[in-house]
Amino acid sequence: MRLRALLVLIAALAFAASPLLVPGFGGYEPSQFPNPLEDPSVQPAGYAFSIWGPIYLWLVLSAGYGLWRRASDPAWDAARLPLIVSLAVGAVWLPVALASPLWATALIWVMLGGALWALLRTPRKNRLLLRGPVGLYAGWLTAASAVSVGLIAAGWGVPPLGPEGWAFAALALGLVIAVGVLWRLPSPAYGAAVVWALVAVTVRNGADPVGIFAAVAALGIAALTVHVTRKERLGL
Repeated sequence: MRLRALLVLIAALAFAASPLLVPGFGGYEPSQFPNPLEDPSVQPAGYAFSIWGPIYLWLVLSAGYGLWRRASDPAWDAARLPLIVSLAVGAVWLPVALASPLWATALIWVMLGGALWALLRTPRKNRLLLRGPVGLYAGWLTAASAVSVGLIAAGWGVPPLGPEGWAFAALALGLVIAVGVLWRLPSPAYGAAVVWALVAVTVRNGADPVGIFAAVAALGIAALTVHVTRKERLGL
């Protein structure tokens, strides 16, 4: 168990340091797609990516606490293996994204799978130090993975939908995953990350159809998060 706890910390530190490998990364470049995407409506406003700061910090603090105080705790250990996989892949994701959006999309879904698996295995105790950071990470990855699919499909001109159609499809995909996760495991941090992303899509698009859809979705996820969290606390 202690070795896995140490590996989580190493992976979290490597993941948090990964932006140093690609300073100033601002997402895929239009030239990386056969059909260049100059202003994709599925992508959140730029400020939304600041959420990575709290994610990195919270994950490192969680991993450090886990090694220091919970190294031999079976409840914490249950989430470690999938979290190690997700964070290790995340540590190399930025250089891959510079080289290939297709491979980056494949890898971000691996990251999401590991993060969701880890989240679903987190114990109810120590929520602030385990379920919280993993939930925030998994929630943002839910949005980011869906957005990446929308960008790839639109950028490669996959029929029958155009860029706006794939924006709707990608948002719907993220919503299905988010609703399923929240219904199974209430996590305010997970819901907050998804809402953060949806609001940023609304900010980018304004009152156009994609922006309105994202705004309604954000309200729905916020309401569901409050509902399932309250239900769990009341033991219903």
